[in-house]
Amino acid sequence: MKYAIFHTLMRMKQPFSRRARQRRMQVFLDRMNIQGGERIIDLGGAPGFWDDCPVKLDITIVNLPGFNPEEAPPSHHSLTMLVGDACNVEFATDQSFDIAFSNSVIEHVGDEIKQAEMAREARRLAPAYWVQTPSIWFPIEAHCNMPFWWFYPESVKDGFIRRWRRKLPAWTEMVETTTVLLKSHMQDLFPDGQTWTEWKFGFPKSYVLYKAPGKTN
Repeated sequence: MKYAIFHTLMRMKQPFSRRARQRRMQVFLDRMNIQGGERIIDLGGAPGFWDDCPVKLDITIVNLPGFNPEEAPPSHHSLTMLVGDACNVEFATDQSFDIAFSNSVIEHVGDEIKQAEMAREARRLAPAYWVQTPSIWFPIEAHCNMPFWWFYPESVKDGFIRRWRRKLPAWTEMVETTTVLLKSHMQDLFPDGQTWTEWKFGFPKSYVLYKAPGKTN
């Protein structure tokens, strides 16, 4: 019962999260001028994320060992799931895809060095990219759902982490290892990209750095 409220809140959040993903997907389709058939490498994604995309795509999903399902689920897309590191995609040559895509992953790969490595890979793998990350300024933190989480004193955050770890160790590890990025940091990592800010309730909810197909600088 101790974590009943947490699980209830997570269930209540699902329909709102689905609508947000659908809105974000439509912006992706519009801004990237998706026509259908594009070869996309999804760094750290999940097959179900693409259910909201009505246009058939050729999608390669790359995840660390243990994160992909054993086999690709039914989909209107052409799905390939491979094991690899988003910071070092050894099996793919330069510019071998049309678009490099990532949704809420770059904040989970590690410190600023690892984030820079992932950004370089996204720009190496395709001439176009779309990389999203949550905003530090949104009142409800995207991973732990705590209000203004990033502004708590470290001692307070550590206290929450210790309590959460006893009951929800895997989830707690995800929260504990998240390294949030400011918009300015994302812009530094993707200097040839444009910025789209997703707003909700007057607050920036997430940032996307993107470079549309055919765009040159």
